[in-house]
Amino acid sequence: MAPTATMEIHQDGVAVITVSHPPMNSLHPMVLSALLDSLKTAQADSRVKAIVVTGHKNFSAGFDIPTFVRIQSGAETLDDVNPHLNALLESGPKPTVAAIEGAALGGGCELAMGCNARICTPNAQMGLPELTLGLIPGMGGTQRLPRLVGLQKAMQMILTSKPIKAQEAKKFGLVSQIVPPSDLLATAKAWALDVAAGRRPRVIALEKADWFVPWVMGSPNEVLPMLEMAKKQAQKSGMEHPLLCIDAITEGVVNGPVAGLAKEQEVFKYCMQQEVAKSLVHVFLARGGTSKVRGITDQGLKPTKLNTVAVLGGGLMGSGICTALALSGSNVLLKEINQKFLDGGLERIKANLMSSVKKRKMSEKQAMAVFGRVKGTLEYADFKDCDMVIEAVIEDVNLKQQIFKDLEDSCPPHCVLSTNTSTIDINVCAAKMKNPKRIVGAHFFSPAHIMPLLEIVKTPDTPAQVVYDVVSLAKQIKKTPVVVGNCTGFAVNRVFFPYTMSAMMLLDMGQDPYHVDKVISKGFGMPMGPYRLSDLVGGDIGMHVGKNFVEAFPDRVYGGTLLPKLNELKRLGEKTGRGFYLYDARRKAQPDPELLPVLEASRKDAKLPPMKLSDEEIIEMTFFPVVNEGCRVCAEGIVDKPGDLDIATVMSMGFPAYRGGLIHWADYKGAQYIVKRLNDFAKMVPGHAGFFAPCEYLQQCANQGVPLGVGPTSSRL
Repeated sequence: MAPTATMEIHQDGVAVITVSHPPMNSLHPMVLSALLDSLKTAQADSRVKAIVVTGHKNFSAGFDIPTFVRIQSGAETLDDVNPHLNALLESGPKPTVAAIEGAALGGGCELAMGCNARICTPNAQMGLPELTLGLIPGMGGTQRLPRLVGLQKAMQMILTSKPIKAQEAKKFGLVSQIVPPSDLLATAKAWALDVAAGRRPRVIALEKADWFVPWVMGSPNEVLPMLEMAKKQAQKSGMEHPLLCIDAITEGVVNGPVAGLAKEQEVFKYCMQQEVAKSLVHVFLARGGTSKVRGITDQGLKPTKLNTVAVLGGGLMGSGICTALALSGSNVLLKEINQKFLDGGLERIKANLMSSVKKRKMSEKQAMAVFGRVKGTLEYADFKDCDMVIEAVIEDVNLKQQIFKDLEDSCPPHCVLSTNTSTIDINVCAAKMKNPKRIVGAHFFSPAHIMPLLEIVKTPDTPAQVVYDVVSLAKQIKKTPVVVGNCTGFAVNRVFFPYTMSAMMLLDMGQDPYHVDKVISKGFGMPMGPYRLSDLVGGDIGMHVGKNFVEAFPDRVYGGTLLPKLNELKRLGEKTGRGFYLYDARRKAQPDPELLPVLEASRKDAKLPPMKLSDEEIIEMTFFPVVNEGCRVCAEGIVDKPGDLDIATVMSMGFPAYRGGLIHWADYKGAQYIVKRLNDFAKMVPGHAGFFAPCEYLQQCANQGVPLGVGPTSSRL
């Protein structure tokens, strides 16, 4: 059905207008148009005494995001119905009440605030999360929310983008009453009729005069220093739109709501066309698309119930996986090779849960109930009732092969057998199995109970039902699934192997590691630079993983001698107190002067010409080889679609979401420009040109002038 809003005039004189755009009732332009027409009709109809606005199951989760994309691209324009809509809601002849069930977010929350009262159910959530999309509230939220809940609470809600639940909304005056779903419509109608009859006051948010009281008594001018303080805090994000949002709020404080609304519209339209908003909107939509996989989720399959999931290995990764599973309600079986290791794994799981208790995310009683879902074992005999097994032992090929041989003999035929390997070809893991088709990759990222991504690895022979079941499990444990093909490193680690190698090359070209880290973190937006990351992971692990890529892709790697030298000196990073950085007892990093002789020895071996590079050149030399490998991954079908790779890079390696993910950012730079720069870099490093050589997919996109996210004509399906 087309997005719309329908109206029904009840015998008691209440016109009930229902937003209809399931499942979340997003405010598509057709919804807004129908809503405006219904309001005009209701306000003009002599039979109507009052109006209730509602939505089935969800009030409205906000403006229709795909429409944003069409507006940003210039493919569509949007009539500004907001002033007319809000005028009829807030100040029309007949009062309005919002009946809220489920989500009232973004434009949905703003729509509700335009009404003269709000009644909600206990499951309701209200908030203005627009800043997470690089936008600001654009339907009056910057002006109405402060006047309804007070400036302090409104600033907190807008700047953090965190919604509030029904009880908190009532506490701060955002809703008037909380009722069971069965009573919602009747209560809202009664409230609206009371307002119409003068038995209750008609509240017009923009006219509220006491809205400063929750913050500070006094005139608006006394509030301005606090707004400036908020602006200084927002500057730390490095992004413009939070500051502009505060400007819109400030305009309303100083010059009144009419001026504030005008400023809000000016800022909203500006922000919508900025690259940050385009990138964050892309990430929002791409994240929703990762669970749609051709040949898997379009087959009409139904998920298998995975009641009991076993995990092999109780180390940091295995215990994190167990924690995530138990939190989702699964029964978990943890297997280890001896009682000491098993006890250690169980203690790590308990520690993970107690950490949530300390952060007040759950009570101790709740944590112990979750922990009660985990059972330990030393025997494969206990696997007879398992529905899925996740192997999470060390990256040892022989060990993994033996484990899967044993699992095949110990688990029921329906049991899904999966490996958490981060780089090893899963066919290699299955080499000793009688039926290697049973194996699938379930690659978590550490810490597994916190990191949001699950990389699901399939081979051409993996049954669609198996992949579908793991996708379903990912949703159950609140992970974003990305289904990828089978190869060394899969998608994420394969795409990022040039990242570390570029970093080593930069040092061999004379760059200062601490400056490079600063450029990549503070300048580009990564959580940390490549050398700090290497120290966090461990230099020994980095070298071990790197060997896999050297063997798999010998024509496009940069080895160097720096990592081997650091390993020889036991400079492995945090675990040994020294790596690229020096670490104190609290693992706080600081530059290490004793690193310089190691760098000089490596540079002598490399014989690369020393270069003076700008910060932008450092960024490009670091990330353009990553983009190049990402293009190969797209061309080979390792990812279902380029947007999946964008989400994978954002949710695993911390690629800045406000840059839209790897491929989206590369398209902002342009394929032609990237090809040119890669060729320039190849000339700068004699003997290592292959590391920078543009792949066919990238070169074809440059030649054809098409985005990398679309792909060259020869690569399109």
